[in-house]
Amino acid sequence: MFTHSFFTEYTKNKNAKMFIISPFYGMIHFVSDKIGRIFLFLKGDFMTTDKPRYSRLSDLIDLATFMSSKPLGITLDDIIERYNVSRRTAERMRDGLTNVFPQVQEIDYIDGHKKHWGFVDYSIKEMVHFTPEEIATVEQFQKRTTNGEMKELLEKVTEKIKTLSKKGLENIENNIDLILQTEGYAVRQTIQYHISDEILITIREAMKKCLIVTGKYHDKIRYIEPLGLIYGEKIYLIAREKAKGDGIYTYLLNKFTDLKITMTNFDRGDFNLEEFSKRSFSAYFGKILNVKLKFDKEIAEDVMTYNFHPSQKVEQEPDGSVIVRFKASGDKSIMWHVFRWGDKVEILAPKELRKEYVDALKLVSKRYKK
Repeated sequence: MFTHSFFTEYTKNKNAKMFIISPFYGMIHFVSDKIGRIFLFLKGDFMTTDKPRYSRLSDLIDLATFMSSKPLGITLDDIIERYNVSRRTAERMRDGLTNVFPQVQEIDYIDGHKKHWGFVDYSIKEMVHFTPEEIATVEQFQKRTTNGEMKELLEKVTEKIKTLSKKGLENIENNIDLILQTEGYAVRQTIQYHISDEILITIREAMKKCLIVTGKYHDKIRYIEPLGLIYGEKIYLIAREKAKGDGIYTYLLNKFTDLKITMTNFDRGDFNLEEFSKRSFSAYFGKILNVKLKFDKEIAEDVMTYNFHPSQKVEQEPDGSVIVRFKASGDKSIMWHVFRWGDKVEILAPKELRKEYVDALKLVSKRYKK
């Protein structure tokens, strides 16, 4: 970030307040009038809150970066949500940015209701650089993933990031190597599978244009309305299939062959992928279960800080045990997760999930009695 590239020092005397900003890493060169504009902005009403002054400069630069990353511009609501500020403060931030950057203009062609502001015919890419830690994080994720397509995509992203960071690249590369040599991930047991670029491109294009796709799935020709992709151990396609009715179904993307886009549109309706995925446990979907688990006090500390599901409610009992409640679908996935806690956990509800888990344990036990 730009804010990493500047050293900000605040000095105070009897008569004046002075901000001294000196270049750090030599990444960015502001012309003097831009610096002056920033000073005036920082001395204005935006500085009247209790937040430290250096963070106001940070917010201004972050806002410029945020705005530059949005081709269609941003609204006051976007600023309010991102910085958790009042509408009046959001207006001051916008005004401060337009004062520093005259290239920021109002864009009035978006939705006809909310005003948008953005950079017109201007880029602030010179204000942005990537730290070795940020690049190393992307490379670590690229090494960690077992999804071939995702691995290739992340490799391309890393190359482009390094291209944007040409200045001092040799030193950056050395630091990245040091980080990668001293950090790693435990071996993960995952399923190896492959999805062709053609299938991913086809699905993404169909989703963007709301077009039905057709292809073979388990040797049967299907007509699918693709709604979204969810990445888990595998890539799952969330879609409707009119032949099955109006329900929403989950498909393994790697099981599709001969996938093609038709010229038939479909209506997404009010489907929201994020809300849909919150109802599942892992990437499995089905009947919503009201799950209640009880964990022994010996592992209470781990359980109290564990993220089971977005809907979870965690309570510690007087005896030290912990009760975890959440609503989710995916009985098989829930059972496999419970199993990892061994004999330190008990499924209290629902009864059908408890019975299914007991039956599964009996089958496992029977195998080892041979």
